[in-house]
Amino acid sequence: MRRVAIVQGEYHVVHQSGVVISTLLGSCVAACLQDPVARVGGMNHFLLGEPGADAPVNPADMQRYGVHAMELLINALMKHGAQRTRLRGHLYGGANIVAGLGGIGTKNAQFARNFMQTEGIALDHCDLGGTQARKVEFMPFEGRVRATLVQDQPLPPVERPKPVPVSQPTGELELF
Repeated sequence: MRRVAIVQGEYHVVHQSGVVISTLLGSCVAACLQDPVARVGGMNHFLLGEPGADAPVNPADMQRYGVHAMELLINALMKHGAQRTRLRGHLYGGANIVAGLGGIGTKNAQFARNFMQTEGIALDHCDLGGTQARKVEFMPFEGRVRATLVQDQPLPPVERPKPVPVSQPTGELELF
């Protein structure tokens, strides 16, 4: 089994068996899309739904936004033989892990649901929201997905170095 890990702003498309695409999500969203007839599928991982109207976005950063990431994924699927009308999808992520960030996860989840509905892409499974991170593993050729919640892990204690005593200056200069 070959594994391909993706991170924010990335996507990957597969049209052969024996490949798993994986990612780790918090407030971000991943869309897993597949054409079951062409047996091609892919996953993306986006940071935010859309850029703010008042913030210019560098073209190199556009794939971090769902509005662009979804089109990149769909176009790549179609280049490998998928038909847009046959696409089926799964959505994961959109958690509100850090309080006080204005519900970014909720906004991302809503964007993803709206996109799928507007584009007429059948949604087979939706696992969005909550307060925990998720690990997502997608087998595009088979159309199978496994998502598991990441349990909170206690942080190891921080070991601080012991202070080193500083000797009192003697007024001499030592060169080395």
